[in-house]
Amino acid sequence: MSRAKDANLMRRVVFFLVYDKQGHVGGYVEHCLRELRAHAEHIFVVSNSPLTTDSRRRLEAVADTVWERENVGYDVWAYRDALREFGSDRLRDYDELILANYTFYGPIGSFAPLLEEADAKTVDFWGITDHAAVVPNPITMTGVMHRHIQSHWIGVRRSMFTSDAWRSYWDDMPRIDSYDDSVMLHEARFTHYFESAGFSSWVAYASAHYGDQHPIFNLADVLIADGCPIVKRRFFFHDPIYLDELAIIGKRVLEQLEEKHYPLDLLWQDIGTTAKPRILNTNAALLEIMPDVDLGGADPSDLRVVVIAHVFYEEMIDEIVDLANTIPGGYDLVVTTANADKQTAIQERLVELGRPDDDVRIVGSNRGRDISAFLLTCKDVLESGRYDIVVKLHSKKSPQNGFNSGRHFKEHLFQNLLNSPGYTTNLLRLFVDHPTLGMVFPPMIHMGFPTLGRAWFANLEPAKELAAKLGMRVEFDETSPLAPLGSMFIARPESLRPLVQAGFTWDDFPDEGQYADGGLPHVLERLLGYSAISEGFHVRTVLTTHNAAISHTLLEYKVQEITAGLPGLFREQVELVRRYIASQAESPLGRAKGLVLSRTPGLANALRPVYSRSRAAYRNFRAGR
Repeated sequence: MSRAKDANLMRRVVFFLVYDKQGHVGGYVEHCLRELRAHAEHIFVVSNSPLTTDSRRRLEAVADTVWERENVGYDVWAYRDALREFGSDRLRDYDELILANYTFYGPIGSFAPLLEEADAKTVDFWGITDHAAVVPNPITMTGVMHRHIQSHWIGVRRSMFTSDAWRSYWDDMPRIDSYDDSVMLHEARFTHYFESAGFSSWVAYASAHYGDQHPIFNLADVLIADGCPIVKRRFFFHDPIYLDELAIIGKRVLEQLEEKHYPLDLLWQDIGTTAKPRILNTNAALLEIMPDVDLGGADPSDLRVVVIAHVFYEEMIDEIVDLANTIPGGYDLVVTTANADKQTAIQERLVELGRPDDDVRIVGSNRGRDISAFLLTCKDVLESGRYDIVVKLHSKKSPQNGFNSGRHFKEHLFQNLLNSPGYTTNLLRLFVDHPTLGMVFPPMIHMGFPTLGRAWFANLEPAKELAAKLGMRVEFDETSPLAPLGSMFIARPESLRPLVQAGFTWDDFPDEGQYADGGLPHVLERLLGYSAISEGFHVRTVLTTHNAAISHTLLEYKVQEITAGLPGLFREQVELVRRYIASQAESPLGRAKGLVLSRTPGLANALRPVYSRSRAAYRNFRAGR
């Protein structure tokens, strides 16, 4: 396993920490270690959790030692114990020790230029990046947090790791019980401790050079442009409000990774189990706004496409076919409907439209509407392996929402999925350009519907329970799901595997009169995107330029109305609103209301129109004054 020795190369050992509470190790770690292989004689992986059999096998293919330990003492004690396990006498055979961990993606390009530059430095220890000093210390709120090399990568030379100071540092390391302990007692202490002991250091991408306290995060795109071979994983799942405050554009970083040929499939497979999907969607700007003109590029007409449409309102079959006809290269059409009369009417109209061979099926039951029709009646289609792409549509009217809201909801779904031949070509090209793209759908509708900040309604806990039951390994957004509300989308069939193979029956779905939040159809609607993510794909949202103008201007106005009377920056305004909401929820009335509505989703669903009508009456009263 060890690389061949070369007298002209620095003899290097790498200690690499991994941790996952379920024992999984992402392919991005394998990729990193495989690239480090050419620069290290020994790679020692220490896992702070028991590894799955598959993860251990994959790590053993790229490392010399894979050692598991109990998750005690965070990364600090993991390094301490791994050093003891390896042995100080054995360590003396090496010129350099690198302490690194799983918190970054790399290399972006190659580690070679970085290591060649480091090898030429006559120093005792070094790092890729550092964090500038902070006054006061943000953890203790007193004193100073000294400038420190960041612990995701610290290189240490023999002059230092054979010293008494090194031995004392690790032998005297106190108990580490929290993340703050890890920072205070190790990461923020290490550099100052050893520099004070007379050891010299060097940083490849130093904060002083960039004039920023935290350049690996705040200036990630600048560092990558300068050749930095890593980007922090946290960049993609950190609070978007932080990125907003500093005008950090995540899409720039994603584009750089793509340009430098970092294997993004490894990033998507990993980050989907770490990031809350809506946060990732925001930080990476995974919204595609496309025109009706074909933008050119890869030809998507070779994709094998099936359109699955549940047509309850048979008079809408023309509209469904018109939408599907925008697909380049043709498509197969599978229609589901409620009974034999509707089936006959739809078949006759398809013949008139020149599509006599389309498959029109009668569902076993209307329980679950379009969702059950898709997952049960068309299960064979989704599992056939005959198609690269499935387009899910249904004949949506939403009469219960009122004319304007119902019309807008339908247009929001139809237009943003299949608006014109040029637009649909651009959309399907996304699947050609991004092999790990699993699903696209319009962003959450907000005009005419009270979805912003609450679109889970009574479905979050049931969704978590069902996802766990189905073995879906994914984080959940807390306020609104990243999901195709309205249950229309375009996807790879493989991205739906957990739901297709769940073994649902018609009896699992509610009767028509019980179709409400908290029931299986609404839960599954919100799990569609999470299903794709759990299978290692990523999802994107899509808008026409026309609908983007409508949505953005209204969103901007809504945000202004909420924040206009609130003091402070946006983060402070958000915290102020959250504190107010929390105080209301903790009141006796608030607790009673929350208890009733959370335990009786049917009541919550029934009361929502009443609340909406009362609000509408009040608005009309105000407008008339």
